[in-house]
Amino acid sequence: MSMRSTRVLLVAAWVLLVAGCPRPTRAPVTRAEDALVEVSQPLELRDDGTPAALRIAIAESLVWLKTRPVEERLVFGKREVPATELRAALERLHARITDDLSPQALTARVLEEFEPLESAGGDDGQVLFTGYYEPTIEASLTRTEEYAVPILGPPGDLIEVPLEPFAERFKAERVFGRLEGRRVVPYWNRAEIRGGKLDSRKLELAWAKDPVALFFVEVQGSGTLRLPDGSERRIGYAASNGRPYRSIGSLLIQEGVIPREAMSMQALRAWLAENPSQCHRVLDFNESYVFFRFLESASVGSLGRPVTPGRSIATDARMFPKGALAFIHTERPVVRADGVVEWKPLSRFVLNQDTGGAIRGAGRVDVFWGRGPEAELSAGMMKQKGRLLFLVPRLGRSAP
Repeated sequence: MSMRSTRVLLVAAWVLLVAGCPRPTRAPVTRAEDALVEVSQPLELRDDGTPAALRIAIAESLVWLKTRPVEERLVFGKREVPATELRAALERLHARITDDLSPQALTARVLEEFEPLESAGGDDGQVLFTGYYEPTIEASLTRTEEYAVPILGPPGDLIEVPLEPFAERFKAERVFGRLEGRRVVPYWNRAEIRGGKLDSRKLELAWAKDPVALFFVEVQGSGTLRLPDGSERRIGYAASNGRPYRSIGSLLIQEGVIPREAMSMQALRAWLAENPSQCHRVLDFNESYVFFRFLESASVGSLGRPVTPGRSIATDARMFPKGALAFIHTERPVVRADGVVEWKPLSRFVLNQDTGGAIRGAGRVDVFWGRGPEAELSAGMMKQKGRLLFLVPRLGRSAP
């Protein structure tokens, strides 16, 4: 998917790119208290990743947890856990993870400190997994005829209004807009910004070669600019215009130009490349627009900390505890030696370190995959059902 602090992530909003929602079979989960339930069916917590990457991800959650107020409590379904208690449990686990640790030993050490609760899922009771990554695009720090698509920083008149102070039911909700007299009105949409509403503000950080490539950096939340001299600069989410994300994949499915079963990020980009005259019309269908900032380090999630490829996930911040340890069980695409894509099991411990505007409810997870072709493949094709467990500290195990 930000990797962005307090972002309204468009991060790999793939469920919306693919579009089409299953018919609800039950009332959707709307409260964090109902998002995690007892595990109904046994699930082997066998980790298929590297212990070193897990240690890195846990360390980033610990940095964030150390900044939390002493009185802060995190909601794990029906349980509330002091942030200090989660921190202590993760510190003990972190100290016991070694590079040579077997999957069985890792699971045993996790379960000494934590016990699992399972996501209640979406309207159909299931969890949909997608992926996001850090794309690399061609760009320049100066405008030329070749590099003419502006990459904008946040405008000074963009107002962010957290809604939680007005009512607890608006927890983690916020709106973005601008002042018109004494009224807050919606900020300019994508077409208006592209049409020049901000041209006089001197907000340009850099200039991209391809508007479609930049659009997908917005969707992912961050990316790398490859400059003409071969050097690179990273950019990440800084703000959003607050407009709701609208799926351009859904649009093209509805128009009958790409069959639903053939839709993927790769198919979408190929169609746009073959139909350049339709580019602005299709991209403007999504009124949401992301403003960027330069990053001096790796991609950053909503905790304000770097996210770890294959070990960081994005979920709905209203439903699940930030920084917490979780376990995912689903599938990911892998390219065989003959070029054929096949699906293989994906099961591992992860950290909840990001969020996103398209990642809504108890039935959505976005997995961060990092950079490169394999990451792009997973981000572009993953839309698999699976299971999501959160690991809550065991009662009586808190540090003295």
